[in-house]
Amino acid sequence: MIQTAVPAPPAAMTERDIASGLDLEAEIARLRRERNAVILAHYYQDGEIQDLADFVGDSLDLSRKAAATEADVILFCGVRFMAEVAKILSPKRTVLLPDALAGCSLEDSCPPGPFKHFREQHPDHIVVTYINCSAEVKALSDVIVTSSNAEAIIGQLPADRPILFAPDRHLGAYLSRRTGREMVIWPGSCIVHEQFSAREITALKARHPQALVAAHPECPDGILGLADHIGSTRSLLEFVIRSPGKEFIVATERHIIHQMEKAAPDKIFIPAPGADGTCDCARCPFMALNTIEKIYLALVNDAPRIELPEELRRAAERPLVRMLEMSASVPMAAAPA
Repeated sequence: MIQTAVPAPPAAMTERDIASGLDLEAEIARLRRERNAVILAHYYQDGEIQDLADFVGDSLDLSRKAAATEADVILFCGVRFMAEVAKILSPKRTVLLPDALAGCSLEDSCPPGPFKHFREQHPDHIVVTYINCSAEVKALSDVIVTSSNAEAIIGQLPADRPILFAPDRHLGAYLSRRTGREMVIWPGSCIVHEQFSAREITALKARHPQALVAAHPECPDGILGLADHIGSTRSLLEFVIRSPGKEFIVATERHIIHQMEKAAPDKIFIPAPGADGTCDCARCPFMALNTIEKIYLALVNDAPRIELPEELRRAAERPLVRMLEMSASVPMAAAPA
């Protein structure tokens, strides 16, 4: 794979160089002004990172919001594929990622070489690829989807064309059931959503009989079968805010609960348990690599920086643009929650 997250040079400032007692939030605010930077934080980031960001949200929404600003620098507190999308949509901006190693298990599960071979084995298929993948895999795709718009976009594809879906097998299976379309599905998955236990959620429901289950469609089918609401991270947030319910079991990365608690402080949110009922499984280890210290260093060092060869950027942009065009053609009332 092409190394798109270029790390800081050896002579760059490191965490050891940060003065003891330095007010990092004040320094980040100063550097943000001086560099005309916008700070983006995904819902899965730690709460303190969410609170200092200019925008908090899902990955594509954040990149589009950044593109609509006049910022010279986009600092994406998320994972690599998210920062790549920001660079694809804002090629003239500097795009920074706090930690160059902040990858994604879904991206890792779908390397470009094997995926290219997979596509070549199904030449008549429309390649629908979830946004949680590398720029190289996007470039091999016909259209990109998010968990919010996938159902609506698949509904617009020719009914006589078979579909190849990648990289998340659980999301693919869910969409196949929802749309009635047969799909050849790449066998990838998210390490966070894989670890939830249907048995333990059932036991938790017995202890909290009024609790509603909100689950991301990256979860296995056994978890989705227990859910009162299935949707994107943003959709889960909107569901718990609108719902008259007071208790919720949340089957996705637990840091979304920070926004849930801010929006609905009178409600109770319980992270979905793993197989042993006690493990703190719902934390993405890649998201956790980003810290306040690394945000400060990224602004100081102008690195790690996302760099995409222009040929690759343009190739990856095409299926993203197709997604945006197809999403725009869906009436708001018909769009999925």
